[in-house]
Amino acid sequence: MLFKMMLRNALRHKLRTILTILGIAIAVGAFGLLRTVITSWYAAVEAAAVDRLITRQAVSFIFPLPYAYRDQILKVPGVEKVGYFNWFQGVYKDKSEFFPRMACDPETIFDVYPEFLVTPEEKAAFQKERNACVVGADIAKKHNLKIGDVMSIEGDIYPGRWEFVIRAIYQPKTPAIDATQMFFHWTYLDERMKQDMPGREGNVGWYAVKIKDPSESAAVSEAIDAIFKNSNAETKTETERAFNQGFIGAYGAIINGINIMAFMIIGIILLVLANTMIMSARERNREYAVMKTLGFTGKHIFGVVTGESIIIGILGGIAGYAVTLFFVGAFSVAVPKNFFPVFILADITVIQEFSFAVIVGILAGIIPVVQAIKTDIVDGLRYVG
Repeated sequence: MLFKMMLRNALRHKLRTILTILGIAIAVGAFGLLRTVITSWYAAVEAAAVDRLITRQAVSFIFPLPYAYRDQILKVPGVEKVGYFNWFQGVYKDKSEFFPRMACDPETIFDVYPEFLVTPEEKAAFQKERNACVVGADIAKKHNLKIGDVMSIEGDIYPGRWEFVIRAIYQPKTPAIDATQMFFHWTYLDERMKQDMPGREGNVGWYAVKIKDPSESAAVSEAIDAIFKNSNAETKTETERAFNQGFIGAYGAIINGINIMAFMIIGIILLVLANTMIMSARERNREYAVMKTLGFTGKHIFGVVTGESIIIGILGGIAGYAVTLFFVGAFSVAVPKNFFPVFILADITVIQEFSFAVIVGILAGIIPVVQAIKTDIVDGLRYVG
């Protein structure tokens, strides 16, 4: 019976209830979108493999390391595979078409990064041709690229016109993996450097080190850095997660600002629902007095009022989930893919949305509950709303 009373009270003023649910839904949708932006920013950190280390120049990431380091790193106990990369970039079509373009070791990239899935035929074709490249599925879809197409890139860091033949299109192992990257042979880059810009050959940007036991990542990192200590190019080795976290740290103020906005929205939801519940409870002073006369205790009134508030909160949460899906879908279409290569609504965000809707429902019912319980029977029966 109490549940029927909660439901009927919640739907008694349909227009007011609908407007309240709509207000909660929009606020929940905005919260969901902001949280999705933050989780997408951290996608690379969350997707980092626990068995991968990154070795870079100790002074700065922008300084190169000798290619000769590779064989020495391979000899470190605990190291299984070593890949290496150079940030290439360049301009494809125009400068607005940004996506990561890197030179890599074609023999090890799919061993070090098993989350990039290609067929054995594609892998063999990519490894065979010196000017072959592999692109992510999202980039291939966006630019309507297929295997055999030629990608022409105007170099900036490495000047000149570069042409690559697409021999593989990798699929991400999970939706959290970035499918907007392009890789080609490091030797292709190095040979051009020997020919066009002597002095820049024989360098790599960083090493990606796959280790046998993730629990030994600290020991392996120290061992690698110890080899090159006091050399002209000292190294800094850290887990891939720490490496990616370093990039995110530059945007810490922005992320904190978005986080604050997201949780301020929860406060707005609370105010909207609390206002509705206070108005609703004030109109029912006479009803609460009648209930007390009939023998309903404060516990029953607490259940009725709080239950009504929670029902409206849950309905707002359900509508807010639908609004979140719309907001996230519209955002991912409107914002270029290169801003957020991975932009998906995380399960934790959905759980937070519904959890906050229920918590807000409980909190919003406190004031009207106190008012209803304190209502004197005689004063309540005299009340004219």
